Amino acid sequence: MVEIEVVYAAVDHQVLLVVAVAAGTSVRAAVRTSGIGERFPELDLADCPLGIFGKVVADPEVRAVQAGDRIEIYRPLLADPKEVRRLRAAKAALAKQRGL
Repeated sequence: MVEIEVVYAAVDHQVLLVVAVAAGTSVRAAVRTSGIGERFPELDLADCPLGIFGKVVADPEVRAVQAGDRIEIYRPLLADPKEVRRLRAAKAALAKQRGL
């Protein structure tokens, strides 16, 4: 058995679960085993993107967990960060033109 963490940050709160899984368990299976799906029924654990320590796991069905891994469940972005920066820059340029 290896001990891992499974984390998820909803809009209003975060959860960190410490879970013991069998060595060789896939990242996706470890998330299912954690029970986090019962706490957040809106999560699609079969399809949601997963990462380990901030790096997206390309194939979570194949990659095996290692002791101490922190598996992160990512939720979809509400706004594209590039678009938000572009709009902010346009607003700042307009304010500068108006002398504000």
